[in-house]
Amino acid sequence: MDGEAFYRNLGGSRFESSSWTAGPWSPKAQHAGPPSALIGRAFERHEARPGTRIARVTIDLPRPVPVGELDVEVRTVRAGGRAELLEGRISADGRTVLLARAWRLVAAPADTPALSPVPSVPPVPGPQPKQVMAGAYLDGYVSAMEWRFPPGAPGAPEPSFDTPGPGTVWARQRVPLVAGEEDTPLTRALTLADSSWAVAFELDHRKDLVINTDVTLLLHRDPVGEWLCLRSATAAAPGGSGLAQGELHDASGDCGRIAQTLLVAAR
Repeated sequence: MDGEAFYRNLGGSRFESSSWTAGPWSPKAQHAGPPSALIGRAFERHEARPGTRIARVTIDLPRPVPVGELDVEVRTVRAGGRAELLEGRISADGRTVLLARAWRLVAAPADTPALSPVPSVPPVPGPQPKQVMAGAYLDGYVSAMEWRFPPGAPGAPEPSFDTPGPGTVWARQRVPLVAGEEDTPLTRALTLADSSWAVAFELDHRKDLVINTDVTLLLHRDPVGEWLCLRSATAAAPGGSGLAQGELHDASGDCGRIAQTLLVAAR
């Protein structure tokens, strides 16, 4: 593997992608997790103000993100004292490969109730063998993350990416987002968020073409720690499309939601 991070900062708005960014379908195309986190990093650093936080990021993926040099741009669409709308894009060789918008909001007051409508998830399991995924390229993003699936029912096969969902997995990065930098709660969440539909695995990508066109991460609080948990499920209908719906948890509980539109087509 080249490098000890997903990206190397080349200065200005330019970044070099390492082979760790490669997604499960090709060594030449990135998993959407790392570039989502890269634009999230840019959102956090753009005209940052104390007492505010990124509460929502929506990523659109008009074409595959190549494993190569990337240019990252961010601008303010709407500035305000309590809410700001940010917009960004990532381009490669002059072509836009990722579009994003984010809401930066003033942090809620200390007396805001702590509310969660979902049940807790199982604790982080102990160490597990390296995870595999049928038909996938494993030497990029899949290996750059450590995955641990909670045990299934007694007598059932051990859960994995090839186990029909809904699914639950704990994960953490083995490498940082940008070489020489500390990851943030937002970038850790965005690095993982695009994996939600693969954890759900209720539409078989081995039989049909199943691919997400976008990912939306909504955080009602910032996740704490390097281990994050996805609990994900899928909705779909004949003549329609797919919808992957995920919950994001840390060791303390519920942090937010993930939504992804799924293109479903016959191969």
